[in-house]
Amino acid sequence: MKALLLGIIVLIFSTAQWGLADEESVSLALPQGPVILTISGAIERTNVDDEAHFDRTMLNALPQHEVRTDTPWTEQAHVYRGPLMRELLAHVGAQGEHVLVAALNGYDVKIPSDDFVAYDVLLAIESDGEPMPIREYGPLWVLYPFDYHEVLLSEKMRFRAVWQVMRINVL
Repeated sequence: MKALLLGIIVLIFSTAQWGLADEESVSLALPQGPVILTISGAIERTNVDDEAHFDRTMLNALPQHEVRTDTPWTEQAHVYRGPLMRELLAHVGAQGEHVLVAALNGYDVKIPSDDFVAYDVLLAIESDGEPMPIREYGPLWVLYPFDYHEVLLSEKMRFRAVWQVMRINVL
């Protein structure tokens, strides 16, 4: 009888642990510093209501990639670092065909999610090893690797490189 009772307790405890693990896999940690990015819309992983809020530390904790590229807006090539957009969107469980990226200055643009598969588009958080200030395209920049694909220099593609990013809405 004691063995049966012990077995039931272990089963209940194990089930509770599995439930907690499932819940944690759906939720993101809460930001500890100032929020610099909010992702909303068709996402599975959130941390504040139905949105994913990120501070700089959280973005730095994602896999980081670097690209050295010229841009139509800078005088020379710089080394940019940050997570790939496709990895960031996968991290929040994005389920959309487009994202609407909004900047601090009110500019927004709708970008097809396929761009993030076709190109190594960064959410740049650093330029030449330093955080990017607002006056220099920061704090976040959806940055295409312009030097690596001639098609990216087209006007249509240039408009998708949004700087001063503050919000991404998955559509």
